[in-house]
Amino acid sequence: MHKVMKCRRGFTLVEIVLVIAIILILASVTALSVSDILRNSQRGQSSVSDAVTSAKSEISSKEAALRGYGF
Repeated sequence: MHKVMKCRRGFTLVEIVLVIAIILILASVTALSVSDILRNSQRGQSSVSDAVTSAKSEISSKEAALRGYGF
């Protein structure tokens, strides 16, 4: 006596829950990576701003020195 296997349709609840769990894990890892990238880019902008301010002050001091020599 052979039991005839019915053709299986759809997904089980366990399969659906596992897929949702995997998607949530991937989303959280992605969100953490994006927040790190944003934080690093903001640090980069502030360091660029500091470098520009420093360069402007150096240029001003060089201009003053050149004026002192009559240029």
